[in-house]
Amino acid sequence: MISKKTLLLSSSVAALVGASAGTAIAQDSDFTFEEIVVTATKRASSIQDVPFSINAMSETDIKRTGASNLEDLARNVAGLQIQNLGPGQSQVAIRGVSAGQIVRDQPGVKEQVGVYLDESVISLSLFTPDLDLYDLNRVETLRGPQGTLFGSGSIGGTIRYITNQPSFDGIAGSFEADLNTVKGGGTGGSLKGMINVPLSDTIAVRAVAYHTEYGGFIDAIREGGSIDKDVNSGNRTGGRFALTFQPSDSVTFTPRVVYQEIDMNGFNRQEVFNLYANPFTDASVAGGREPVSFDERQQFLLLDEAFEDQTMIADATLEISLDSVDITSVTSYTDRDILVSRDASALTGSVSVDLGYPTEAVMLPSNLRDTTKVESFTQELRLSSNGDGPLQWVVGAFYSDTDRFYKQFLPTPGYDGFTDAVLGAGTAAATSMGVGPVDSPFYSELPYSIEQISLFGEMTYDITDRLQLTAGGRYYDYSEERYVTQVGLFGNGVVDQLDETSANGFTPRVLARYDVSDDVTVNAQVSKGFRLGGVNDPLNTALCNASDLEIFGGFQNYEDETLWNYEAGIKVNKRKVSFNAAAFYTDISNLQVTLDAGSCSSRISFNVPKAHTMGVEAEFKARPTDNFEFTFAGSLIESEFDSTVTDSTNAVLGGVRDGNRLPSVPKFQFGTTATYFFPADFIANGAEAYFSATFQHRGSIFTQPSDQEAGAGSFTSGLPFGGASGADTTVLDLELDSYQTMNLSFGVEMERWDVVAYINNVFDENANLSFDRERGGRARLAFRTNEPRTIGVKFRTRF
Repeated sequence: MISKKTLLLSSSVAALVGASAGTAIAQDSDFTFEEIVVTATKRASSIQDVPFSINAMSETDIKRTGASNLEDLARNVAGLQIQNLGPGQSQVAIRGVSAGQIVRDQPGVKEQVGVYLDESVISLSLFTPDLDLYDLNRVETLRGPQGTLFGSGSIGGTIRYITNQPSFDGIAGSFEADLNTVKGGGTGGSLKGMINVPLSDTIAVRAVAYHTEYGGFIDAIREGGSIDKDVNSGNRTGGRFALTFQPSDSVTFTPRVVYQEIDMNGFNRQEVFNLYANPFTDASVAGGREPVSFDERQQFLLLDEAFEDQTMIADATLEISLDSVDITSVTSYTDRDILVSRDASALTGSVSVDLGYPTEAVMLPSNLRDTTKVESFTQELRLSSNGDGPLQWVVGAFYSDTDRFYKQFLPTPGYDGFTDAVLGAGTAAATSMGVGPVDSPFYSELPYSIEQISLFGEMTYDITDRLQLTAGGRYYDYSEERYVTQVGLFGNGVVDQLDETSANGFTPRVLARYDVSDDVTVNAQVSKGFRLGGVNDPLNTALCNASDLEIFGGFQNYEDETLWNYEAGIKVNKRKVSFNAAAFYTDISNLQVTLDAGSCSSRISFNVPKAHTMGVEAEFKARPTDNFEFTFAGSLIESEFDSTVTDSTNAVLGGVRDGNRLPSVPKFQFGTTATYFFPADFIANGAEAYFSATFQHRGSIFTQPSDQEAGAGSFTSGLPFGGASGADTTVLDLELDSYQTMNLSFGVEMERWDVVAYINNVFDENANLSFDRERGGRARLAFRTNEPRTIGVKFRTRF
């Protein structure tokens, strides 16, 4: 059945088309889409000439669609999926290559999509940097494995934020102010600015600064029944400063510093069950509690929560152009400090119920603090040809050294006293082993060190004026070591346990491009990608029931994941029409699947022998008249396991069954934008106005593979507390429904300023973006959700 929202979209587009037809400027006008130049092949080339599937969202596209982060951009990029796991935490998948929800306490799991800021790699599993998009030149999405030129972590593809560089063309600047209000929530807004100044004929600088306030929209029920409004508000502050030194036409040196802070006061979690707040408690019995049924966008808190991320990136790019060779050196240093501070009272309390602690202990506020400190140094040196001959090439070497220190502890004031009273005097001190702090039933440290060196090269040869072949490969060698400490009542008593792993390999790529005409190009690719393996973190064995300990206790190392990609595509670029499409098939070996280890309150990763994805993706952009522009981006993907994995009881493990879907990937998704332009001389001479509508559809997904198994949505806590028997069952549909959103904007543009009024999420869709379960669902059940309807206005000026 067609929804009212879809009908309204159709009506809106029809109205735009009708209006366009009525006032269209002649079809033979000289309008043509701007040529987008990308550097996806480590050299500048037209997007039309890149011999594989790529999307590039220009600065104009970013502004026109109102995108403020990567999740917003994904609406108009075919095959790009973003799984929202809370502020500052997301997982990116391209073409359905996804392995399950990586969560906060899995620092050893590597990413499947590489993320770059210009030439510097900045990706980090789970914590994909949520960079501000202001003053970007474009965002490139390279689909399919990019192991040859971009290495590990790009097995599904690569995303590149390309910034505007310092310019010698003169003093220039821009400023943007935004003010918005969230339905049922708070007020947000932002101030952003850029200044570019040439200091001399050889030195130019460019500086960007921004501050954004996010209006909250999640309400927290507190003990006693009071409600705190908008607990997930927060802010983002940062900036970039770049200097370009160009002593001659052949030498350019650009050092840069990027700094950003994110401070969020809570998470976009709407709960359906909490140990302390659920429909099954009974206040009429001794020790009972009032029953609670949550409304939309509500959660229960004993403690405030927070997410903090401080990111500093310092890099320097040196480019030397000789007679026939360009030399490029990229040096980068990244320093990040991340804190995820959660109200883990229900988690700790659920263990306390299992251990027979009194109600006073079960109700103790407990704060789980996950801290991640990352220091990473990378160096790339490459040489590339710059002649006009039929042979073009690039060769290089890459080195990285990453230190990641992860710590997790659980401050719960007063807990040691209850532990000693119930389990025996001295138990708390004995389980902390002289390492863990007092009143923290869990404490862990996981310092990682990962070193990698790679050699890569790619060669392109023009066989004829129309046919071009490219071949390349990358050799990699890496080693990883870590020391594990995990103590406390909930830990397993490990101190400074050394784990080591290493791997090496080769990833090839072969591409072909054929120019059917000046406007039509077809291409084909066979390529291999890889993702580094690792070692699982120790289980919280003290929390595991006997069944889960038997099932999950034997997992330790997991191997490198590899993928072969086969694709064919077509690109059409006429004056008023751009159309790119590709069909692909990927064969995945040793897919690293991540799942929840049930009652252990741990996560594990393991290899699935075989999986595949296949599908088609298409992007279409047309300007049939000078008044009307239309874009469409969509993908149809089959993403499935080709192996069945069983546990020690011969039961299917974690939903990894031949034919089951890979997690977090919709079968079908699309986004479309229609924009109508018209003169606005009634506002000011030379002004142009526009009305734009963006509609997005995302198909249904599963957060984890196990969510699609029979009975997966039935949760019984087994925890008699607050008058609840523990035998009551919460039944949920873990196939997260498809959803649709629409954004509308009306803008007026002048030569030096513009103003835009907008409405995001017009229909106030409350979508389930991912599923959150605490301690296998025994302590808490919740869904992460999107921002409600948001109305705002933006003002921009430039000089």
